[in-house]
Amino acid sequence: MKSIAIILSGCGNRDGSELQETLSLMLAIDRRGWRYQCFAPEGQYTVVSHLDGNECGTRDIFVESARIARGDIKSLSQFNPENFDALALPGGMGAARNLSTFAFDGPNMTVRPDVEKAILDTFQLHKPILAMCIAPMVLAKVLGPKGVTLTLGQPCPPADVAKQLGAKVQNCTSTEVCKDDKNLVYTTPAYMVATRISEIFEGADNLVRCLE
Repeated sequence: MKSIAIILSGCGNRDGSELQETLSLMLAIDRRGWRYQCFAPEGQYTVVSHLDGNECGTRDIFVESARIARGDIKSLSQFNPENFDALALPGGMGAARNLSTFAFDGPNMTVRPDVEKAILDTFQLHKPILAMCIAPMVLAKVLGPKGVTLTLGQPCPPADVAKQLGAKVQNCTSTEVCKDDKNLVYTTPAYMVATRISEIFEGADNLVRCLE
């Protein structure tokens, strides 16, 4: 039975992990009889209203991520890639606001040290890394210099930035997967181009199928 670590970034598509993408990822893993364990970094972040897009206070990334995981979550500081078969990052603007600063700094973005360490440690063990939607931008920053290939859907400003960071970018439809078998990096566009939740699950299922 495979075990996949999932890094969450809050709760909600505007400022955390995208719920439909995250749940589709979890379901695709579970339907194969595999297990997953959610992790999240700790710290405050600015909350964005899902009604009007305005900022409305602060919350803790770890506490908010626990909502999605039904409380079964561990601090990212406890992540050890040797205990898992793969690492996965669902999308949502939390990847661009909380796991990294892409939403604010564009090509000058940084990635949280604990997130960068989790990715590099997994990569160095030559274990698969999966990412959905905007989360491949985090991989572009950390693994771009290593020449990874990833997707952000169709041509778009984030894809241009990913190229600036050294990543190779492949165009994909909402349910397709960009497969970098050499580096074991697998990405799917999800809501970068999708318009229906059914597309999200199909893309997530295709993504997880790369681990079979």
